[in-house]
Amino acid sequence: QVQLVESGGGLVQAGGSLRLSCATSESIFGINTMGWYRQAPGKQRDLVAEITRGSTTNYADSVKGRFTISRDNAKNTVYLQMNSLKPDDTAVYYCYADFGRRFWGQGTQVTVSS
Repeated sequence: QVQLVESGGGLVQAGGSLRLSCATSESIFGINTMGWYRQAPGKQRDLVAEITRGSTTNYADSVKGRFTISRDNAKNTVYLQMNSLKPDDTAVYYCYADFGRRFWGQGTQVTVSS
């Protein structure tokens, strides 16, 4: 059982930045892919960014050039640096890890005011 603990969400003005963290209970060396989804009210949960064990990254078109996903193997943590935030980025952000099956964090709220 992989436990994921997210942090770093909050309220920020448009154009601002936030960094989300996702700490795992397992060594991320053994985890194939980790990433972030987000879900806005009334909408489906969509992929934001993901990073493989080999550090290959993939981003949703809507966040390319603004968000950066990275991993710190020593801290068993994955980060999502979010810059130039827009009101449309407002959502609950969920971390996930593929380790045999997919595990999810509890979610962290990001609110971007205009």
